[in-house]
Amino acid sequence: MAHEKRTIGFYILAVFFTLFVLFLYGPLSAILILSFQGETGGLTFPLNGVSLHWFANLFERQAVGDFGGSFRRSLVLGVMVMVVTVVVSLLAGLAFRQKFRGATALFYLAVASLVVPSIIISLGIGVVFQQIGFRPAWYTSAFGAHLTWTLPFGVLIMFAVFNRFSPAYEEAARDLGATSWQTFAHVVLPMIAPSLIGVGLFGFTLSYDEFARTLMTSGTFNTLPLEIYGMTTNVTTPVLYALGTVTTVFSFLVILATLGAILYVGRRRARA
Repeated sequence: MAHEKRTIGFYILAVFFTLFVLFLYGPLSAILILSFQGETGGLTFPLNGVSLHWFANLFERQAVGDFGGSFRRSLVLGVMVMVVTVVVSLLAGLAFRQKFRGATALFYLAVASLVVPSIIISLGIGVVFQQIGFRPAWYTSAFGAHLTWTLPFGVLIMFAVFNRFSPAYEEAARDLGATSWQTFAHVVLPMIAPSLIGVGLFGFTLSYDEFARTLMTSGTFNTLPLEIYGMTTNVTTPVLYALGTVTTVFSFLVILATLGAILYVGRRRARA
């Protein structure tokens, strides 16, 4: 069987993709290598020995910074944002399946925060909290600021999902005597479960590494992105690279766990 001859456009796109991958993962590889610097090593090449010293030092008490506390705060905040994003996006997707007055205006209002500069939203929320007498904190004001970032994406994804969702499945379930709740729980929810997992991953990752909307709303305790930014101006040892490696590996583990969950749900749905 003869293979179709590749055009010049294929090679141009291949070169562009290769450059994109190098630009994306090149800095990460440099941080990964430098995180294994020897005990007497500095922040630059060449490596002065190879060791795991800076990984161990990362989990010790630091003279500057609080990696453990900031990581826990970002993790909890990311999970909070993920749960609310999934629930609200699902409810919004279900609600917009029915036409109602003001739906268009409500839709544009929901996604308007995407076009507003993040730092402006952060500043506005921080000022409002101070004016009403509440101290900004990562679990209140920063939580709301992150939702203004994650909810529009989640809502748009669910709109796309339900736009392609055939109501014939629901009609068949009702013809067989299923109630509205049974139809949702046993027909609609299993079919859109991979999309909900995707919305959850999207919400978590957007919150976990959000900097601008957290800057003015986190209060006295930093989240991980703010802590990393602070460490770049204070820390002069490779522990900063070790922190970058650990957080990158954690991010990839989250992605792999999500992909595993999507595959598991897909296999269960196929068997059913």
